[in-house]
Amino acid sequence: MKYKALGNSGLTLSAVTLGCMTFTGDSNWGPQDEKDSVETIRAALDSGVTSFDTAESYAGGLTEVILGKALGADRSRVVIQSKVSNSHLNRADMVSSLENTLKRLGTDYLDLYQIHWPSADSMDEALDTLTDLKKQGKIRAIGVSNFGIGDLDRVLGKADVVSNQMAYNLLFRGIEYSIMGKCHENGIGILTYSSLGQGLLSGKYKTADDFPVGRARTKIFNSAIRQGARHGGAGCEELAFSCIDKIREICLEIGQPMEDVALAWSLSRPEITSVIAGARTPAQAIANAKAGDLTLAPDVIEALNRATEPIKEFIGDDADPWAYGRIH
Repeated sequence: MKYKALGNSGLTLSAVTLGCMTFTGDSNWGPQDEKDSVETIRAALDSGVTSFDTAESYAGGLTEVILGKALGADRSRVVIQSKVSNSHLNRADMVSSLENTLKRLGTDYLDLYQIHWPSADSMDEALDTLTDLKKQGKIRAIGVSNFGIGDLDRVLGKADVVSNQMAYNLLFRGIEYSIMGKCHENGIGILTYSSLGQGLLSGKYKTADDFPVGRARTKIFNSAIRQGARHGGAGCEELAFSCIDKIREICLEIGQPMEDVALAWSLSRPEITSVIAGARTPAQAIANAKAGDLTLAPDVIEALNRATEPIKEFIGDDADPWAYGRIH
């Protein structure tokens, strides 16, 4: 596993971060036993993963409870990242949200506290509150999530923001146009979510019809026929699966699993500090962790870039995989 400093925060993250959103069962991911989630967290830790990402909004905070139980006495050797909802950005609500998060995690401090989505209201108050919480030792670093160029301009210089969590993978490269450069210029590390396209980059699915209904929600999918897609567009299903076929061919040529290659490709970008990858079983956590030690040859990276350039051009600089107009 490789490790990388997160901006000037003093935090060091494992190249692969375990995403905890799927630790509870739902209609998209199926049932999940808490014991399996705990064993998955322990397997990730044993495989060199030292950073874990969750949020108060994931299953009403239950994923924070599970993460706290699983880490136990190993709390001091890991980096825990959580997120505050954009409906809790006034001072009183944020302080309460953090206290509840700490209680659920069973800890007295949080390593990275992120604003989950930008808000038109309370942003200055939120940044002031985050700065105060950092001074108090309640949090070690301040981060944001889903912040576009305009949103970043609103926070730069007002608080010591060290990270921006964004959707990014081989099939969704919108942040490459401007957001990635903006973050890099300002010393803001990027943490990627949807790093495997919610399973599209696992190599298991050959057509859009094969993909689980509840997850067919991004702009790749046609809103007219995919019940969960709310973006209102026609998507680019045929193009996306053509790109996936090309990625699969490249992976076969180099003898590496598609999941590992997809994560390693993202990590090849110097702007990326860590890729967040979900897992629901120990085997999945161990497999994802392997990508944290995989280095792709320059010609392989270039081949992957060429293979996915058509979908990059189709989607353009849009940085929100789910809807239009939310990331500016």
